[in-house]
Order: sequence, then structure tokens, then C-alpha cells
Amino acid sequence: MSNNIINTTDANFDQDVLQADLPVLVDFWATWCGPCKAIAPILEDLAEEYAGKVQIVKVDVDNNPQSASRFGIRNIPTLFVFKNGEKVDAITGLQPKAELAKVLDQHL
Repeated sequence: MSNNIINTTDANFDQDVLQADLPVLVDFWATWCGPCKAIAPILEDLAEEYAGKVQIVKVDVDNNPQSASRFGIRNIPTLFVFKNGEKVDAITGLQPKAELAKVLDQHL
């Protein structure tokens, strides 16, 4: 996994996401989820390309049920964009890299 991706927990979510200085793309995922596995290399590419501009954070919903419940995660992968501690965008399901980049660019 890229050094530019943070794996956060229920305990660290607010610090890693809501208090971040950069916009944050949060990936709610699980190890058993096929589309989650498929989107992982796309997120690694984006983490490299947007280093210093966007932080990418992953939340394993099985190990961090409070964060998943807090944000009403019902399907995975679900990706949220947070900016200044507020959720500003949501993407559900496997999306191509170009679509994710377009969403990120809107919030830079």
C-alpha cells in the first residue's frame, strides 16, 4: 500500500479526517469486498498523483463499525470527500480513476 494512504480507526477518525488540513477522500471498505479490492490500486495511484493536495484515508468497516454507522454506510465501497471537516461529496461503488479524479479536482 502507498505511504500516502492512511488506514484509520474509529479512535483516530476525527483526527485523520475531520481535522485534516487537506481535503480527504475516505474509502469505506472491507477485506471480503471484491469491488473494494478492485478500487484499491486506483486509490494508490491517486494517492501518488494528489500527494500534498489530497489525503486518502481507508476505513475497514468490519474493524471500525462506529465510523461506518456514524456516516450511514450501507454499501461498500463508499467514498466520501471531506473538506474542512465537512462531507462535501459521496461516491458509491467501483468508479474509474478518471471519475474519481474529476470529483477530487472539484474540491481542490
